[in-house]
Amino acid sequence: MEIISTIRELQERLNTRKRENKIIGFVPTMGALHQGHIELVKRCVAENDTCVVSIFVNPTQFNDKNDLLKYPRTPDADCELLAGAGCNYVFSPSVEEMYPEPDSRQFEFGTLDKVMEGLFRPGHFNGVAQIVSKLFDAVRPDKAYFGEKDFQQLAIIREMTRKMNYPIEIIPCPIVREPDGLAMSSRNTRLNNEQRKEAVEISGILHKSKKLKEQLNVEELKQWVITSINESPGLKIEYFDVVNGYTLQSISSWEDSDSIVGCAAVFCGNVRLIDNIQYG
Repeated sequence: MEIISTIRELQERLNTRKRENKIIGFVPTMGALHQGHIELVKRCVAENDTCVVSIFVNPTQFNDKNDLLKYPRTPDADCELLAGAGCNYVFSPSVEEMYPEPDSRQFEFGTLDKVMEGLFRPGHFNGVAQIVSKLFDAVRPDKAYFGEKDFQQLAIIREMTRKMNYPIEIIPCPIVREPDGLAMSSRNTRLNNEQRKEAVEISGILHKSKKLKEQLNVEELKQWVITSINESPGLKIEYFDVVNGYTLQSISSWEDSDSIVGCAAVFCGNVRLIDNIQYG
């Protein structure tokens, strides 16, 4: 495994592979890797000739600068995990390498970025589109792998890929959970022992709600989830919505779509966690 810090050097390596007609797979990350990331990497390794993983904490997608400062950074442990998973190249650039000058591009995603995360984190998805497009330009992969835990981000990246005519196949990968059900996240490392016990209630409530779908209408189920999370010690809901899995717009009836997803953002102490559940 080789660790590369410049776009020029990365492209030199990958151009050699492309001349050999090798298929390039790509997993973009912000580091602080956990088993959820490693599952993406293993799938990328299995389905491509060459696996590239980026580690870059992107400043333009943090609307809260304190959140950026607190974001965990574990480069040595990350590279050890990636080597064990079969990664070929780690692309770990500096901020100056990715942003030699400010990126003023504004992306238009219709209503996709106006709800849920977009509503509570203004500018976040524009920052995501800025860095993912830059990484796509640097790596020029055939396939790129993203986790379904960031369900709205996945929809945004699909739309960006379509709008910018990238010849890249976007591969969604299922949420990876801890044995007790908590969705794996780099932010979990910021939970203390008590908060870690409290946080598992998020996934527990979401899974219970799936069973209640047959008994409750959409609005009743939304209120049940919101109340249940807010009544759980240490948890405070920021939002919970039941949306069309294609448009991300709120639904009012279980018959509104053949893809229905419940998406939640919850504070456990001052740590913000997201999760989702597929209802259909």
